[in-house]
Amino acid sequence: MEERLLEVVVYGAGMLRVQEMTEADIDAVSAIRVRGWQAAYAGIVPQPYLDGMTVEDDARERRSWFRRSPDRVLNLVAIDDHAGTVGWACLGPCRGEVPPGTGEVYALYIRPDLTGNGIGTVLINALHSRATGQQFDTLMLWVLQDNLRARRFYESLGYTADGATQSDTYGDTLLSEMRYRRTLL
Repeated sequence: MEERLLEVVVYGAGMLRVQEMTEADIDAVSAIRVRGWQAAYAGIVPQPYLDGMTVEDDARERRSWFRRSPDRVLNLVAIDDHAGTVGWACLGPCRGEVPPGTGEVYALYIRPDLTGNGIGTVLINALHSRATGQQFDTLMLWVLQDNLRARRFYESLGYTADGATQSDTYGDTLLSEMRYRRTLL
């Protein structure tokens, strides 16, 4: 386990280890992702869609994706010595038409009962510090337009909406997403 340890930091609730994700972390990551969706997107994404999400289905998808993910995709987990795995972040090449050197934050999820404790900031900063090693000088991410809490969080970290939008369907509801961008220097 030590070879995947990237850093240890003090955060609001104690000590947090940030390390590279392995296949053994998938069940915990899937639980965080599903519970995170159900908490963060309540009132935004249709409730039947959220209720239909299961940790088991997500873990099955995540295992398949994890086994075939390219080398330039970085998955990090945050582990609290007392609470176990409490967060997950994922970074890789930006999808779509963008200039070379542009990466994308694919995911950032924190255990819902621990949001607001600084775990998200620790994980996103860990992604930022490793992005240049992945040859990325700019990062982008997509946020649901109505997810004001996430938008404020990313804005507090220097991300700005760049005007690009896209829509995605959740159940039978079309929702708008906004693209955010940050230059790393």
